This record gives sequence, structure tokens and C-alpha cells, in this order.
Amino acid sequence: MTIIDGKKTSDEIKAEIAATVAEMVAEGRKRPHLAAILVGHDGGSETYVANKVKACEQCGFKSTLIRYEDSVTEQELLQAIDSLNADPDVDGFIVQLPLPRHISEQRIIEAIDYRKDVDGFHPVNVGRMMIGLPCFLPATPSGILELLKRYDIPTKGAECVVLGRSNIVGKPVAALMMQKHLPGDATVTVCHSSSRNIKETTLRADIIIAALGSPGFVTADMVKPGAVIIDVGTTRVPDSSRKSGFRLRGDVDFDTVAPICSAITPVPGGVGPMTICSLMKNTLLAARHDIYPA
Repeated sequence: MTIIDGKKTSDEIKAEIAATVAEMVAEGRKRPHLAAILVGHDGGSETYVANKVKACEQCGFKSTLIRYEDSVTEQELLQAIDSLNADPDVDGFIVQLPLPRHISEQRIIEAIDYRKDVDGFHPVNVGRMMIGLPCFLPATPSGILELLKRYDIPTKGAECVVLGRSNIVGKPVAALMMQKHLPGDATVTVCHSSSRNIKETTLRADIIIAALGSPGFVTADMVKPGAVIIDVGTTRVPDSSRKSGFRLRGDVDFDTVAPICSAITPVPGGVGPMTICSLMKNTLLAARHDIYPA
């Protein structure tokens, strides 16, 4: 059984990105610049954005963090997005989700210039992804494909079951896994809260991608021997033995599933680090105009 090490892989990729950035700067080109808008003080979002800033430093990027309180109006946020869209020094930017209830997340996403949408959430990028055109891929699905590629997981013709149908992970990773490229070219089934006989479906799977946000949902009796398990779940569960009072748990019951599968991602340290790494890759693509020419 192989532990798919997302932290090690992401460190390797960030080193590759940093080398490319060093070459760009040596040629007289500007450093890639990633900006982030953070609203409020959600603990998970604070940690995630801090990790993004750290990753920018590792990759040799310039980074800008713009903060607002929960009371910010939608109009103020839209004005900030307009400014970033118009700023020629900013190659890509993200608006950290979730947002306060009084703000329409979809309206905010659609206001971002799709050429700077390094999260890959804008409808233009989503549409291009669906039909196989070059675009900024959403970070988590892109990170999953990179792990499958770097660990030589065979996907062509494989039975792949995706658990979850979110716009951020489930739907896009299902679309990418069925595209005619490698990794991909798989036969994909998507299961969700209304699916019947989920256990029968997962028992056929060569690859299970669990993105439900339901801790320990995938148990050993749902997995066939030799399957590959990609666990996207990162839910905080109470743990009095930890200083923080919680620990992260994935959608897969790791202790019982790991012994019967051929490869598995841990939580933490699996898909999570690859998500931020993929954001860095998209920012580099934006800075080099590799997807959308200047």
C-alpha cells in the first residue's frame, strides 16, 4: 500500500515553479503577482489564506492580501474586484469563500475577469474545462489529477467513483476524469445524497474520490481490494487530546481502508497541500499568459 504524499509532491512542484520564476526575473520579466480578498475572520479561511501567502513566498511570487470585515457591502466588494481586474500588475486573484450571507457568491465570482480567475470558478473557465479547452482548472481537482499523474496511477478505462457533486470538487473532478487525456479517460460514476446503493457502486471502483465532507463515510466494506483512494474531506472533529481541541478527519475511515487499498491519500497531508500548489500553477500560467494571451 502506497501513501500518496501531497505535501512532498507540492513541495517539489513549488520548487519547480520557483526555478521558472527565477528564470523569468533574470530575463527582465516581472514576478507573478497573486492577490487575495479575505472577508471576516473565519478560522479555516484565515489559515488557508496564510498558507497561500507562504506558498507565494516559496514560489518567488509577489502577494497582496486585502481584508474586509463581515460588514462589507456587496458593492464595496465588487469595487475592489473591479480595481484588481484593472490593475496590470496583478496577474491573478481570488476571493476567499465562504462569504457572508448578505453577499452573493455567484455575483462575486462572475465579476472576476476570467483571465485572472486563478481559482477556476468563473463560468467561462468552467465551460472551457467541460469541453476540454485550455483554462484555469479549479485547484482541488487539478491537484488530484497531478497526484494521480506523479504516482503513476493508471486511469485509462478505470472505473472511477466520485462521491459528492459540489461545484468546487465533485462536478469538475468528474468532468476531468472522463476527458480524453491522461490522467483521465476513465469511466466515471458520481454518487451524492440521493444516490441509491452507494456501497454496490463503490465496490466496483478502481478509483474512489471522496469529496462529501462527511467524516469516515467510506468504510472498508465499501472498497474492493487494490482500489486507489483519494480523500478530499477535511472536517474538524473534536479531539480533547489536541491543544486546538480538534483534529482534521477525512471522508475515508483511513485506519480500516488503508490496509486493503493499493494507494491512499492521508488527511491531512494528501489533497490539501496540492490545492494551494495548483493555485500557484494557475498564477504562473496567468503571469506568462499561457492560457489567455495578453
